Amino acid sequence: MFVGGGVALGLSACGGDETSSSSEDTSSDGSSNIGGSLTMYTPNSETLVNSLVPAFEDKTGITVDLIQAGTGELFKKIQSEASNPIADVMWGGELTDEAYKQYFQEYTSPEDSNVMEAYRNETGYCTHYTLDGSVLILNKDLTKDLDIKGYADLLNPALAGSIATADPTSSSSAFHHLTQMLLDMGGYESDEAWDYVKQLFTLVQGKIASGSSNVYKTVADGEMAVGLSYEDPCVQLVQDGANVEVVYPEEGTIFLAANTAIVKDCANLDQAKAWVDFIISQDAQNIIASQTTSRPVRSDVDLNSSMKPMDEINTATEDTAYVNEHKDEIINKYTEIYTALQNS
Repeated sequence: MFVGGGVALGLSACGGDETSSSSEDTSSDGSSNIGGSLTMYTPNSETLVNSLVPAFEDKTGITVDLIQAGTGELFKKIQSEASNPIADVMWGGELTDEAYKQYFQEYTSPEDSNVMEAYRNETGYCTHYTLDGSVLILNKDLTKDLDIKGYADLLNPALAGSIATADPTSSSSAFHHLTQMLLDMGGYESDEAWDYVKQLFTLVQGKIASGSSNVYKTVADGEMAVGLSYEDPCVQLVQDGANVEVVYPEEGTIFLAANTAIVKDCANLDQAKAWVDFIISQDAQNIIASQTTSRPVRSDVDLNSSMKPMDEINTATEDTAYVNEHKDEIINKYTEIYTALQNS
């Protein structure tokens, strides 16, 4: 059934009366059987949905009604339904902007203390469950004679016309690369950093990909030598045997978190809290680590062998508050540079 442009799915892995019961029982394996139902809005992929939702239902006895659509569309629904919420939780997207706070219920899970310190719930309402880094993806054949370890190495005339990127004004992954390179190369307001942006996009030569997926696809297909992309699909390509390499910029790789939050005044608060507890539990984080190419937020799980351990990556920390406040300014300055290059 299609609902609000998304797909509503009843995903229940439990039988009998457990899914409709509102009482809390304990199963033979010690897991909590709360019962009842939960309405979840999510932009997430089928891989994450199919890996995690049935496991949650099985563990808790809660039936999940899932509505899938884009992050922007779902958030607009939450806004429009604020006086009479339909959703109990939002699962996915970046929800840490202060403007979102009024639409969500404050809740910090007891499991939050097990999350890596840098990614714990500091907003009071927003729980981080996976991380995704801005990475470079290299075609091994086309870059075999080049030593590319970070952003500085992209300013090589040999790469002219062979650097794939989406449009930072419309693609979140491309925008995150823009803010990461600014931070890495001197700072968001640094003349040196913006000069780097100008030099890089001079080499891009106006070849802007139509979307983020086209960046890593053109590199894997050998159309482009290197792409500004993000970890999840690039690691998936490595895992699938594609002729590519994932590089974490040595100047500093930023990992941004995907989030889940409980909708304020939702109808099923106990079930919503159970979801938040589950998604950062060791069981769920092990599923993420072993069955997907998303990066877990706990360090006490076994990483997918295709993924580089976090302690082997030089990381940087985005000033999220600054970027949220100055996003329009950053976009406008990039646009001025890009337009001038196209007209030169």
